Amino acid sequence: MEKPNQKHAAAESFSSEDLISPPVKKAKKSEETGCDNTKDPRIPIGTGDEKQEIPGVEESVAAVVNRAAEEGGSSCISEEKKGFVIEADVAEDKGARHAMEDVSVVLPDASLDFPGKLRCAHFAIYDGHGGRLAAEFAKKHLHLNVFSAGLPRELVLLHLLSRPFLYSNGWLLLQMDVKVAKKAILDGFRKTDELLLQESVSGGWQDGATAVCVWIVDQKVFIANIGDAKAVLARTSPADESGNHTEACTPLKSIVLTREHKAIYPQERSRIQKSGGVVSSNGRLQGRLEVSRAFGDRQFKKFGVIATPDIHAFELTERENFMILGCDGLWEVFGPSDAVGFVQKLLKEGLPVSTISRRLVKEAVKERRCKDNCTAIVIVFKRG
Repeated sequence: MEKPNQKHAAAESFSSEDLISPPVKKAKKSEETGCDNTKDPRIPIGTGDEKQEIPGVEESVAAVVNRAAEEGGSSCISEEKKGFVIEADVAEDKGARHAMEDVSVVLPDASLDFPGKLRCAHFAIYDGHGGRLAAEFAKKHLHLNVFSAGLPRELVLLHLLSRPFLYSNGWLLLQMDVKVAKKAILDGFRKTDELLLQESVSGGWQDGATAVCVWIVDQKVFIANIGDAKAVLARTSPADESGNHTEACTPLKSIVLTREHKAIYPQERSRIQKSGGVVSSNGRLQGRLEVSRAFGDRQFKKFGVIATPDIHAFELTERENFMILGCDGLWEVFGPSDAVGFVQKLLKEGLPVSTISRRLVKEAVKERRCKDNCTAIVIVFKRG
């Protein structure tokens, strides 16, 4: 992690347009329940094509939901949506390093003891430097702190308190509160770093860790990162005008979902300099630390190192195929498009995710001579 990354032909970085989900198509009604099984559960508030005003600010969200249930819509919301299956696995290798300082998390069911109807999965890579104590601490505490900060586990009626509004066809849309989710992740990072710094003082250690983390709640994917670990999404390009497209001959689009935080970058450099820090000619903070955001690194906090993540979200659709999470060791020898093509080829061969993740890391270390620790998580989205 301390060595500068080699540059590769970059894949497309994400944009707001990339992460906007296409309109949800209306599904056929279930023969068993009669519910409209769309991706976004909705509560009926009327019949036919009539429009009915939703109660105003005096009435709580719970009251609206309860009344809708009395009208016969509860079965549509109580059913767990099973539109996709998540398969994921991790592989790691210490590379040419003397010790392994990467730590990973693979939790397909990460609900812990927090109640809620929405399925939640969590995946993360913590890339330690100066040791692995900070990485181990973050693995143990971050996910718990994000849940404690209020990561949503229910769908809610959004904007109800802002203004009354109408929906046609007598349906009221329930949604994931993305703002609440992002705030919970932000607060979880902040709390984890505060606790880690306290622990490092009492323990007398000063190491740090970068992080790339993913939470999949219902069909929303949240990505948060600090430092130079990355997440890359493999997405199918839109179908041609005839609606045909053959997966076997269609390369997947690779979208980098994270931003690197290094001291040499203008925005990061500015914050460091305002804090009294110096970015040396080698591009490192105080001549030593390459990254500008990380957990821990107690001795560098006064010089502008922070643990505030970039957070982004998108919704899973039929176009999302898989994601690759990797520490900077992986991306030193793999470009984003290169890694996506490598994984896509192995998936087409029918190999399990566990084998694919191992082959990806083996290729990075044994064939491409990655000198750093190397860890990769492959997350595959399959339609149920």
